[in-house]
Amino acid sequence: QVQLVESGGDLVQPGGSLRLSCAASGIIFSGYHMAWYRQAPGKQRESLAVISSRGTTHYADSVKGRFTIARDSAKNSVYLQMTNLKPEDTAVYYCNAASALFSDREFWGQGTQVTVSS
Repeated sequence: QVQLVESGGDLVQPGGSLRLSCAASGIIFSGYHMAWYRQAPGKQRESLAVISSRGTTHYADSVKGRFTIARDSAKNSVYLQMTNLKPEDTAVYYCNAASALFSDREFWGQGTQVTVSS
């Protein structure tokens, strides 16, 4: 059974930082591209950052320079370090795993809430 379990969401003040974690189980972690998405109320889910199975990273313009994605194969985990947080970063953040070989194998976590407010 595949599980992606996010953690680290919290209430933080503008300008603050948070680190989200996603622990994966039930997949061969090295064979998956990992990504972080978010969805704010009334908005579509958006892709924020992707790290390929080989470690190549890509970022949405909205978070480039503020967010950093990283993966730890020893822990089957992916992280999102978020700095200089803004109120518009408030959303539910989701972890995503997409197979590098099979396009129909894609999994989602349950989400973790990030709220940026003073």
